[in-house]
Amino acid sequence: MKYGIVLFLALAASPVLAGSFTPPAGCETYLTVQSRGCRVSNHYTCTADQPGDKWRADFDQEGIFFLSRIDRETQWVESFEMNPRVRQTLDANPADPASFDALLGGRDDFDFRLSKDDGSRSHVTGYDALTGKSFVIDGVTLQQTEFEFTETDLDGNVMRHARGNEYIHPEWRMFFAGPSEWDENGEWFPSDGSPVQFIQPGEPGFAATQPIFECGALMSQAPGNPLLQKVRHEP
Repeated sequence: MKYGIVLFLALAASPVLAGSFTPPAGCETYLTVQSRGCRVSNHYTCTADQPGDKWRADFDQEGIFFLSRIDRETQWVESFEMNPRVRQTLDANPADPASFDALLGGRDDFDFRLSKDDGSRSHVTGYDALTGKSFVIDGVTLQQTEFEFTETDLDGNVMRHARGNEYIHPEWRMFFAGPSEWDENGEWFPSDGSPVQFIQPGEPGFAATQPIFECGALMSQAPGNPLLQKVRHEP
């Protein structure tokens, strides 16, 4: 059984109480992010991974619903959906791999394929680009990006199409969600999962598993699968 699956099963099977996130053995949590849209994310690293790999566990009011791993270049290496439980991985030898280093130079175009363990596959193309703007959120300076991407099945049918803005932290080598739009049959729906609080070890709210912002608000802005907001680097 692969290490990522072990992590997923360990987290999914563990009872989670507010403020009690504990990563699997050999892993250490280093950041908790409370975001808009009733989501809290715990970021952690594991000694068994490649240097630069980072994990993120996303929670809503009902518990963990998404788990993902990125590498040093912020490529989406693997992810796990909860309902139903499906693992998705990055196919080998992408035509144009995502590159955080390229983005720091101004723009990064990407072209890669993903496979799920249910047998489905998809093709993702798009770009990230710096806008030249910076924002300070909860005392943390972030650079703004713009993006657009399209995900299709292998027959070319569009599965997801989105555009908008995100944030990056160059030193942390991380993306964070921002205001965006999701295309649903030609109609654009707004979505905003921007970070509100960055909580580090020893600070109140660190390792929280209960989101606190915009919970109870209308969550149907992004049609269909709520994981639409999680297909990006940050998600």
